[in-house]
Amino acid sequence: MTTQATRVDAYRAAAAAVRARIEAACVRVGRDPAEVTLVAVSKTVPAEALRDAKAAGIDLFGENRVQEGVAKAAEVPGARWQLVGPLQSNKARRALEVFESIQSVDSVELGERLARLAGEVRPGSSYPILLQVNVDDDPAKAGFPVDAVAGAADRLAGLGSLEVRGLMTIGRLVADPEAARRTFRRLRGLSEDLRASGSTLGAALSMGMTDDFEVAVEEGATLVRVGRAIFGDRPGP
Repeated sequence: MTTQATRVDAYRAAAAAVRARIEAACVRVGRDPAEVTLVAVSKTVPAEALRDAKAAGIDLFGENRVQEGVAKAAEVPGARWQLVGPLQSNKARRALEVFESIQSVDSVELGERLARLAGEVRPGSSYPILLQVNVDDDPAKAGFPVDAVAGAADRLAGLGSLEVRGLMTIGRLVADPEAARRTFRRLRGLSEDLRASGSTLGAALSMGMTDDFEVAVEEGATLVRVGRAIFGDRPGP
């Protein structure tokens, strides 16, 4: 049976290994590792385990479902939470209450709802979001088409209660991480082009998961969403 101390040590070692790989990727392309934030994706990981992860120095978790994140937030004091999975509009208020940011805004309508509610839930501040982009025009993935991002970013930033900090994408599901490089490069290029043309879009780029985060870092990721490399394989349904 895994003891609490053993699990804390295992999480500490796993996170250190991921951070070392991030640092090595940064060195290869001349980046500062401090520019990259590790988001530990904790979907299906029980709150008890996340308390141990917090004790191991991991304090920023990414959840895919609002209900799961809400339940865990109450049981893991001092942790920070970001929503990295799809958000239904009827759960927008609760998401704003619990998550420090939402990475998966995939429509203007959802963004407008968040903007209306943010003024009530978090008055006097601008709530940070990322726009999810379907870079590869994959019908199985959510997100803005590339050619719709500029208008969406300016529309949502103009509402006042949202801060559009940047873009998020999900890489291709491929055996070779190198095959995902084109997706990440295109997202970075989109961000650079929009900001050079005067868009109010922020520079954040959330891209890269366990299988491809090093390639994503080489291509400019400022947030990587890593779960399996820290928490191990999840049990199947």
